[in-house]
Amino acid sequence: MSESSPPRTAPSRTRPVGTPAGGVLLRSLTGLLARWLPSRRWYAGKGRPPGGLTLLSATELLPCTAGPQPGLLHLLVRVGPPGPRIAPVPVGPPGTPTGSRGEEDGDCYQLLLGVRPSLPSHLADAFVGIPAEGPLRGRAVYEALEDPRLVTLLLERLRAPGALGALRFERAPDADIPSGLPGRLLGAEQSNSSVVYGNSHILKLFRRVSPGINPDLELSLALAEEGSTRVPPPAAWFEAELPGASEPLTLGVLQPFLAGSRDGWHLALTSLEHRTDFESCARDLGVATAEVHTALARALPTGVLRRPQLEQAAAEMSQRLDAAAAAVPALRPHRAELRRTFDAVAEYGRRGGRLAAQRIHGDLHLGQVLLHEDRWSLIDFEGEPARPLAERRSPQPTIRDVAGMLRSFDYAAAQHPDPGPRGRRWARLCREAYCRGYAEGGGRDPLERPELLRAWETDKAVYEVLYEARHRPAWLHVPMAAIRRLAEEAAA
Repeated sequence: MSESSPPRTAPSRTRPVGTPAGGVLLRSLTGLLARWLPSRRWYAGKGRPPGGLTLLSATELLPCTAGPQPGLLHLLVRVGPPGPRIAPVPVGPPGTPTGSRGEEDGDCYQLLLGVRPSLPSHLADAFVGIPAEGPLRGRAVYEALEDPRLVTLLLERLRAPGALGALRFERAPDADIPSGLPGRLLGAEQSNSSVVYGNSHILKLFRRVSPGINPDLELSLALAEEGSTRVPPPAAWFEAELPGASEPLTLGVLQPFLAGSRDGWHLALTSLEHRTDFESCARDLGVATAEVHTALARALPTGVLRRPQLEQAAAEMSQRLDAAAAAVPALRPHRAELRRTFDAVAEYGRRGGRLAAQRIHGDLHLGQVLLHEDRWSLIDFEGEPARPLAERRSPQPTIRDVAGMLRSFDYAAAQHPDPGPRGRRWARLCREAYCRGYAEGGGRDPLERPELLRAWETDKAVYEVLYEARHRPAWLHVPMAAIRRLAEEAAA
């Protein structure tokens, strides 16, 4: 197959929303999906059944209704607010919390379903169900990303730009995407799904999607245009164009896979276990963060936070503190000191202080950085998936990213064999080295304005307290230790 030729598969078919065929298809799958979705790690309902399903688009990437060969069905489904909780769902590794946005209005989910006359044993764990009616009646429906044959088809679609029903595939002009690479689904993610092709590319599929370009694609493209080598450039991506939607929905991004790389979280834990130096890694990571921030400031619009915006930021931090304290009694004794920390942000604005705002990573921690050939790269620019897309795409202070990384050092230190004085010393040295590297890399030294850094770090710790109390009570001591330290600093 030539580099420019389309994949040799049957043409796709789209069932428009509101057609009889689309309605019958949805009815035949509703019960199956309602039972299957709560078991998915990327489902925001946390074990609760969806309140209702609405089909937004259905595209056959491979024919699904006839013959012995597997079919591939792409769905965009609006899932209504979840019902009562039916069972707890395991959550992810420390430092990577996910939220529950969309419980009031529902969410749009991207589903990729395989269809076979019968399911082979090696795909048993991917089973969704067998519809009793409709065009797929009697055929086995399953999670397509578990099927190597179907994930290979996805790669071929990405190699051939063009429209397929509601879907549109794009490819970077200079991207080298080999054909026929075997794919394997990664199993550790929470809010998305990723497939690694050979050792050359990785495809991230966004599960909860909304109109507007996803920051993971938007920022990666902007950084590639700036010539940044700290972020893998997009090789291909695809989106959906739905009637009535204000903008296309970003569905997936294909990027180079940094084979042999190690993520910062596991490197930090290894350092703690063997009691080796991590300060130099933290410093280099600070340099990398500053370089990415500088490139983003060149590539995309920036702004300035003045008194009104800083007062508003302080008020919102205090509101989040009050809401968290209402839910977590352990926070209540520290409210006065923590509120004083937030008041310092407003006072800074009243004194004429300004704070630059620009596009940032938005969810930076040790699990979002990779060390590849002794060089740090930043990945996953989606931001916190629990926050609205418009908020994640708005300019923000770079100090928010810095605070996120400092909190991640604290989480790692909690894994120290001696999480007492030695763990605290490890975290302190890493924090200082990271800030030093950030200043050396061209960013403003975060320690120049300690009251601002403390405020954003406190806001992050308050968020962590609420998250851990709700989802990981055994981890509550980690952010609470930070709360006590930050409250003492504010009192001093």
